[in-house]
Amino acid sequence: MKKWSEIRVPELNGVDEAPITEILVAVGDEVSVGDNLITVETEKATIEIAASCSGMVNKITAKVGDIVAEGDFLIRIDSNDDVKQVNVKITPGDQVEDLRTQIVVLGSGPGGYSAAFRAADLRKKVILVERYNNLGGVCLNAGCIPSKSLLHAAKVISETKEMHDIGLKYSSLEMDNEALRAWKNKVIYKLTNGLATLAKKRNVKILTGEGKFLSLHHLEVKTSDNKSISIEFDQAIIATGSEPVEIPDFPHEDPRVFTSTEALEVNSIPNRLLIVGGGIIGLEMATVYHELGSKVTVAEFADSLIPGADQDLVKPLYQRIENLYENIFVSSKVVSLEATLNGMFVTFDGPIVQKKDVFNQVLIAIGREPNSKYIGAEQVGIKVDDKGFITTDNQMRTNVANIFAVGDIVGQPMLAHKAAHEGKVAAEVIAGMDSHFDSSIIPSVAYTNPEIAWVGMTETRAKELNIRYEKGTFPWAASGRALSLERKEGITKTLYDPETKKIIGAGIVGVNAGDLISEAALAIKKGCTASEIGELVHPHPTLSETIGFSAEVYEKTIVDMYLN
Repeated sequence: MKKWSEIRVPELNGVDEAPITEILVAVGDEVSVGDNLITVETEKATIEIAASCSGMVNKITAKVGDIVAEGDFLIRIDSNDDVKQVNVKITPGDQVEDLRTQIVVLGSGPGGYSAAFRAADLRKKVILVERYNNLGGVCLNAGCIPSKSLLHAAKVISETKEMHDIGLKYSSLEMDNEALRAWKNKVIYKLTNGLATLAKKRNVKILTGEGKFLSLHHLEVKTSDNKSISIEFDQAIIATGSEPVEIPDFPHEDPRVFTSTEALEVNSIPNRLLIVGGGIIGLEMATVYHELGSKVTVAEFADSLIPGADQDLVKPLYQRIENLYENIFVSSKVVSLEATLNGMFVTFDGPIVQKKDVFNQVLIAIGREPNSKYIGAEQVGIKVDDKGFITTDNQMRTNVANIFAVGDIVGQPMLAHKAAHEGKVAAEVIAGMDSHFDSSIIPSVAYTNPEIAWVGMTETRAKELNIRYEKGTFPWAASGRALSLERKEGITKTLYDPETKKIIGAGIVGVNAGDLISEAALAIKKGCTASEIGELVHPHPTLSETIGFSAEVYEKTIVDMYLN
């Protein structure tokens, strides 16, 4: 079998980018391992980028004078070398025999690669099937990682503006979309490349193509050039994730109507942007595009933003963004969307929304649906519900004995960290370990500004289930650290069982809430009481001490506030 190799920009001796000064090959040239291909010059050194394999230059994406950064793709070489490594890239012209393995993992997102790597660590032979060229799934390539990269940029812009009121004034913002996009892609490349390295070290074979079940022990993988590869397996783990939900009859073929996947490319910054959906994804994208210069309107069908979250946590976010965004409409529906030369004409239905408006672009963020319809689940009798989710038990087993499923495809919450833990459980169960997944303590985070995070029981859920609880709430207006950050809108609250005084849930809204929530999750896991949480000595002044303060409020032992 033949392979191909991508030549990318290596580390640039401490600089972020540098110009290409020479290209020493052309498409069609034969090269050997170590041959110099491209020269890049920094202020400190001249860097020769060499061939990593022998073969023919198939593609060159760069030219002399281009400014490149670490990880940028430069050249593809179709190799003449026999493959010695275990990672297998299926590309046009390859001939691959039928394969046999103990475990096949379908999908390489957090659930898939965690399952594959854990199984390999447990001495299992593993093949990982991924339809895209890069590992990491939606989370790494078009979700968690790129969105958090752009949210960091948005946070820097926001904080720079906020400094104006305390006497630190900066000149106006200068946006370089191309540089921003390159930096975001560099972050993604480092992580995807890292996963490929981890797969290689663990002897996990990677097949690039779309997998579909043929029988209880056979999977067919279709490559991009329509070749078929048959994999015989003992056990399978389905980790094919989810995709954005589209709204019927909307002109999704128009590039001005896009999902979070396209939004993360930041190809343009529209003057007026409508975001359909006021959940976590929609509001995170609103945070990014507002700071990058768009006039943002959010339309949410439910009667509140981030439906399901406690509204006392959502309120500080709403109060902040209602003065920043052009409009926020709740209990509102977009009933029609018409593409015209002058923009996207929108008709709304809702109690407080104007009936018609026009926008430059429309982002659809109404949720995600599982990728179960592509894998041939019906061929092997895998139970799939009417929403497309695969039913599993707490060991991630489906109704088919030798097939497991993890991640978004098994249901809510659709979170990368949930998927990763489920993947490890599935691998361990296959290896004979008595592992189980605990779905009761999964933190959720909205990386908005301010962030919102919660874990365990929420007040909303407790009221729905008629569960008794008591709570302690600490306002960040009494936090020295929050005041020094000029961000006093935050709240930390902890919920307790009235009889045992053990913590059963927590919620935080404020700067870095997502980083703070894990302490509460661990306290729930360990069954800590309010007094035990309050007795823990937190560093001062920090935001983390607000968790201890909330417990002290509940215990009525706090000295940093006066309780009536």
